[in-house]
Amino acid sequence: MYVVGTAGHVDHGKSALVRALTNIDPDRLREEKERGLTIDLGFAWLALPSGRDISIVDVPGHERFIKNMLAGAGGVDLALLVVASDEGPMPQTREHLAILDLLDVPAGVVAITKCDLAEEDYVDLVEEEIADTLAGSRLEGAPIVRTSATTGEGLDDLVATLDTALDATPPKRDLGRPRLPIDRAFTIQGFGAVVTGTLLDGSLEVGQEIEVQPGGLRGRIRGLQRHGGKVERLAPGTRAAVNVSGIRTEQLRRGMVLAARDVLKPAYALDVRLKATDILTHPLAHDAGVTFLSATAESEAKVRFLDRDELAPGETGWAQLVLETPVAVLAHDSCIVRTPNETVAGGPIAAVNPRRHRRNHPPTLEGLERQLEAPPAERLADLLAGGPQTRTAIGPALGLESDEASAAAADLVAAGRATDHGPLLAGRPWLAAAAA
Repeated sequence: MYVVGTAGHVDHGKSALVRALTNIDPDRLREEKERGLTIDLGFAWLALPSGRDISIVDVPGHERFIKNMLAGAGGVDLALLVVASDEGPMPQTREHLAILDLLDVPAGVVAITKCDLAEEDYVDLVEEEIADTLAGSRLEGAPIVRTSATTGEGLDDLVATLDTALDATPPKRDLGRPRLPIDRAFTIQGFGAVVTGTLLDGSLEVGQEIEVQPGGLRGRIRGLQRHGGKVERLAPGTRAAVNVSGIRTEQLRRGMVLAARDVLKPAYALDVRLKATDILTHPLAHDAGVTFLSATAESEAKVRFLDRDELAPGETGWAQLVLETPVAVLAHDSCIVRTPNETVAGGPIAAVNPRRHRRNHPPTLEGLERQLEAPPAERLADLLAGGPQTRTAIGPALGLESDEASAAAADLVAAGRATDHGPLLAGRPWLAAAAA
């Protein structure tokens, strides 16, 4: 199962294109229909020629609703960047493109819309400008398809291009720690609370006990739906609706995460590797206030740089974010930080609820780099330095699939750096320290 997310400037025809492709209107709010403007996330689905089904998340393009765009961009496998033929790349085109880079969205396809409104020579110029805009981004070299939602021009070509692009897109991994960032919560009469989102890192099934964080709410899955049909089980990467019992709708909100029990804990501080956007207008200063966003979660935060005093456009640095309100995230999740007027930076989370670090301390910075870049066996050795782990806990703790976790454990045991103690795997340094 794959999720395609739209991106692009306001009024460039994202929703109209989704409607033309799927016959589903992604604009569900009355105000959206009255104003002809997407305000919140919209959803649709489509069967591709290969037989694979995809979910489509339609995001708002207006700069005032950029946080809603970010909520929809989490968990996207393929970006559908939409550029109107009569305007070309615009400010939110570039900001959305920067966000896709920071979130490490694997690939993308570009749709030039409204081609019925512009002369072919002009569209040629727009296509050249798009290629220039994409240069240096993750979407550099992405296929560009000319379309019109009004006449149907290019729609079949676009569907085929999406299908081909997904051939090279790896499916979502099963890490044994299912979690679904909530983007909507509502009540269905006779059934109770329902939440929607994109399932990450594992599978969910009817009857499973779940937990919602932050908040520690506990309940059970009463029913599951995918693309409007009931299912008994959901695989990772699925866009779905989950009917839960034991939790009331008024207790739920966007930004919470539904997960298997004991997968998540509230996070109050995070170590992150931040890369500033190239379009940043002013450097981000140490101790600056920002808005932190990851998947659907949001919190005000303070940035404590660990290796510099400010982050200039295009630079990468280490920071500890101190959050005003807790969020539910895991190491290796992607995040974005914003000021009121612009997307500033983003990157991967290295550690959740870390201790406060000394600034400009090389061993600390080396340790943070290891948490993101070291081979699995080395990361496992670091984990075992804090105490023994069950073998079943290793994969979820390090964000590894079960075969990767088993191979890392076998490497350490073979090297004499770890040993089995009943159900536990213990590191030799920890054992030596415990025996001293």
